[in-house]
Formats: sequence, structure tokens, C-alpha cells
Amino acid sequence: MKNISFRDVAIGDGFWKDRQKTNAEKTIYNVRDRFAETGRFDAFRFEWKDGMEKKPHIFWDSDIAKWIESVAFIIEKEPRPDLEKQVDEVVDLMEKNQQPDGYFNIYFTVCEPGKRFSNRDWHELYCAGHLTEAAVAYYNATGKDKMLKIMCKYLDLIDRVFRVEDSAAFHTPGHEEIELALVKLYRCTGEKKWLNLAKYFIDRRGMQEEVPEDYWCSSRYFQSHLPCREQFTAEGHSVRACYLYAGMADIALEYDDEALKKACFALFDDIYNKKMYLTGGIGQSAVGEAFTVPYDLPNSRAYTETCAAIALVYFASRMQKMKVDSRFGDVIERAMFNGVLSGVSLDGGSFFYKNPLEFLHAERERNKGVPKQQEPFPEPVRQRVFDCSCCPPNITRFIASIGDYICGEDENTVYIHQYISSTVKTSRGEIKIKTDYPYGAEVDISTDGSFRGKLALRIPGFSKDYYALTVNGAKASPVIENGYAYIDIDGASTVSLVLDTAPKAVYANPLVNEDAGRVAVTMGPLVYCAESVDNGENLRALKIGATADCRTEKNDELGTTDIIIKGRRLTQNTFDGGLYAYERNYEPCEIRLIPFYACINRGECDMTVWLVSE
Repeated sequence: MKNISFRDVAIGDGFWKDRQKTNAEKTIYNVRDRFAETGRFDAFRFEWKDGMEKKPHIFWDSDIAKWIESVAFIIEKEPRPDLEKQVDEVVDLMEKNQQPDGYFNIYFTVCEPGKRFSNRDWHELYCAGHLTEAAVAYYNATGKDKMLKIMCKYLDLIDRVFRVEDSAAFHTPGHEEIELALVKLYRCTGEKKWLNLAKYFIDRRGMQEEVPEDYWCSSRYFQSHLPCREQFTAEGHSVRACYLYAGMADIALEYDDEALKKACFALFDDIYNKKMYLTGGIGQSAVGEAFTVPYDLPNSRAYTETCAAIALVYFASRMQKMKVDSRFGDVIERAMFNGVLSGVSLDGGSFFYKNPLEFLHAERERNKGVPKQQEPFPEPVRQRVFDCSCCPPNITRFIASIGDYICGEDENTVYIHQYISSTVKTSRGEIKIKTDYPYGAEVDISTDGSFRGKLALRIPGFSKDYYALTVNGAKASPVIENGYAYIDIDGASTVSLVLDTAPKAVYANPLVNEDAGRVAVTMGPLVYCAESVDNGENLRALKIGATADCRTEKNDELGTTDIIIKGRRLTQNTFDGGLYAYERNYEPCEIRLIPFYACINRGECDMTVWLVSE
């Protein structure tokens, strides 16, 4: 199965249209302005000298690359001459400052000119990968090939140094990303050498030790502890890992590599069953931004970087092409509505790098007394810019290309993976999807008169026990396979799918010690949370009742639909100023829950996803 590109998708009115509007009118400019203020754009002039301010960082190339890619996705749908002009100016600087042999990297040209290809962990190949993705996207959007030629020249050098000569100080990227970028370049240009180079990096990884004995972390951090075809558990830095796994899946598909496919399925299962938060976030530990052990899912110390949730979507979307299974769509949906979208404020102007499932004032105060603590508790304050600003432009490119995840097709069937209002061009004709999802339960789908074949609708995991499906007004009896409902369509048809989006209680596996005795609430694909701004201080004093005893309510301030549920609050007079008591006193209360993606948009406050269960 292949995914249908966002280029063949027009997003219609609704949830994601609103977010794309904010992204294109506000967020892309906010990110640009912050990058200008911090010197990222000026760095492309290659004029920095010792003693000057705003020294280029090892990953600044990649920050601007993702911004360029975001612009490309935006202008492919709607012209923005001011943004296109600025991209062209950056590309002109790239052409001017590219080295005669093709090398292009700001840091290693102006800051450490004698050390290129010498430090595996200093993001050279990572930056090259993001610049390559940006070049492909900009060429697709505009037809301008200057950046594409620049990157092909650079990649020719990389191919010679790493694959042909094997003359660099390391053999494979420290921060993976170039692998999946090379596959995109191959699909854009048709030049097999780029696919071969991607495969080379996959094949070479883990074949020899590349981490110095005195380095601060082990080879697992870089996913270099084993050859890729022998990796069956997700290890190390979670963003690097899922970028690698996405590249592995690409190569597995292109070469029909059964050993790589086996590894990819095992890695996905390990994440899905043992290392993924309810929000679709991954990377439990602040130490190394890394996966830890199975079922270790701390809430207030969850690192869950925004980029990690995006990387997981990239991995899952490639697995979806390998096998039609609703689990992949469920993960994409859970991550994009929760773990990704929580990374940007509702007004599009500020961001989270980390997306923990709990903010607790008491723990933050305790952390102040331990200034050298390795795992600080995240602050509930959104930032306009970070020193490491990988996440903001990752969000802008993700939202701009959200249409990539809606549909796929093969020779017999068109698959609807995500329920987003849209018009989708398929090989069989046009499909229109209209829905108020995620807050609405109904999805209306229409096909044009040329459509002949099967239509497969993903039944989300939260609705597998109840859904209603009709075709042209008559109840359908679909064939269910791996979580998809298959129906036959012959010409112009109307399909109606009604899902069970009632609020639901969710309980964690008892092996997740942190969530023992606690409950979370979801509604459709959305994870909900409680904030102290609505519910008062000490959220752990709240005890939540049955989800059957609740109502929904519009929240005009946040633009959300909230859940109001009956519960009880542990009274402080139970303890009479002391630490312990033999009995507990509760008072009835109503608990307001808001979608997780909307948390911390009304100032600093406490927040929790998991509440004490009755």
C-alpha cells in the first residue's frame, strides 16, 4: 500500500483546517522571527568570527531546513511570496558558501573548519538530512532546483567519503535522519545511488563499536549496539531511534527485505506494548531523552519530546504501508492529537519541548533544592524559543503536511486511515470526507461516479466494540480485517460511519507502577487532563467517579469541548495539619477535564492526566 500525498489532499473546514490556518498565518512567522533574533538566518552568511555574538550551533542548519520545508508545504497549497522570497535568499547564501568539493555545514566551516566528519555526535549528517528533505519539498512546491542541486553535490561528497573511501572518523550517523531523507531524494530524482547510500548507512550500523570507552553514554544511545536487522527493542535517544526505524522501514519496503521487516515489526511492538504513553508520547527519561525499560512510564518526569511523537508518527506511517493494521493508524492518531499537538500553544506562538503527563508544583519546588539533579521536573511554561529549537519547525512542517496521513491505496482498495475533513484525489476518483471529528462522532464519505473497488475504513481501537456503518442509507455488513472495515463501492456513493466517542475511563497495565490505582479519561482520540486553574490546587486529592456520570460542555476560552465529571475531593482537615490520618474525609465536587493538547494555555498551573480512581 502507498500513502496518498498531502499534495493530492485539500483539507476541509474543521479541526485541522483551523490548525493549518494558525500554522500558516502565525506559527511559521513566529518561528521565523525567533530564528532571526537568535542569529540562525544570519549564520547562513558564513560571516561569524571568534569573539562575535551568536556563535552558530552544530544543529542550526537543521532548524532552518525544517522551517524551509514547512514553507514549502504551506506554499504548495497557498502562495506566500514573502516566505518564498526569504527561502530563495537562504538558498542563494547556500550556493555562495558551499565549499568547492560540495561540503555544506555552517558550524564546521566557520567554527571548526579542520574537524569536518570527525565527530559522530555533532549532527553533520543529521543537518545534511534535513537540508535534503527541505530541498526535495521546495523543489516539489516550486519547481526550483537550486537547493536540490546544492544538496546533491554535498551528498555526492558524503557518498564518496563514507561509502566509497570509508575515510571519515566514523561510519554511521550519530543522530539518524539522513537515511529517510535519502529515500525521499531517490523518490524525487529517481537516482538509485541515493537509495543505495541510505541502505549503506542502515547496513553498516552496529557492525562495529563507534562509541569511545570514556564517552558519557553507551552505543545503545545511538542505536549502534546491534546491526539493524538484530534490533528488536527500542533503545536510546527516542527521536534518533524513530528516525532510524523510519529509515529502516523505507529500506525494508524498497528492497523487500524480510529481515528488516521483522526488526521493524518487533520495534513497533516493543514501543506500542511497553514504552508508549497514553498520549502517544515516547522517550521516558530526561537522561539521554531516551527510552528506558518496559512499563517505566513516569508522568511528572516524562520527557516525551514533541519531536519524538512526530518521529513515532513517521515510523508508524511507514509501517502502515508495510501492513494494513489499525494499530498503526491508532498510534498516528493518538500521537498527532495529543503528543504532537500539545507541543504548540493554541495561539501558535509558544511551545513545549517536553510534554509530561503531570505538572506538580510541590515537585517543582522540591527540585529547586537539588540544582544538579539530572532529571528536573519540567516547568509548566510554554517558551517562544529554545536553545535547542528542533521542535517548533518540526511542528510547523508536520501540521502543514497533515494530509499525508489521511488515505492510502493499493491496486484493489482505497484506505481511509484518519478522519479529517478533506477532498482526496485517488487513482479511482475523488473522495470527500466531512466530519466534526475529533469532537463529533459522525464521518460522512462520498465517492464520485468513477469509483469502483473497495473502500476500507479504520475502526479506531476506542470504537471497536461499537460503530455504525451505512452505504447509500442502507446498513452495511463490512468484512473486518486487522481493524479495517471493507466495503464494495460501485460508482457515486455516500458512506456514513458513526463512532463511539463517548467519554471513556482508561486504566494502565498494573506493571506500570506509576498509574496503579489511577484512571485517565479519553473521548474519541483525545486524552483529557485536569488543571488546577479549573479544579483548585492539589489535583491528587481528587478522586474521579464513573464516566457514565458526566456531561460535555463547550469551552469558548479554549475552543474545546470539555468533560465535566462527578467526583470527590479529599479534605485537608482530614489530617488536621499533620502528615497522617486513620480515616479520610471527602467532599463531593465536579471535576473539569480539558483536552491534553490544550493544557497550559491559561498561565502556569498544575496539570495531570491520571487521577485517583474510585
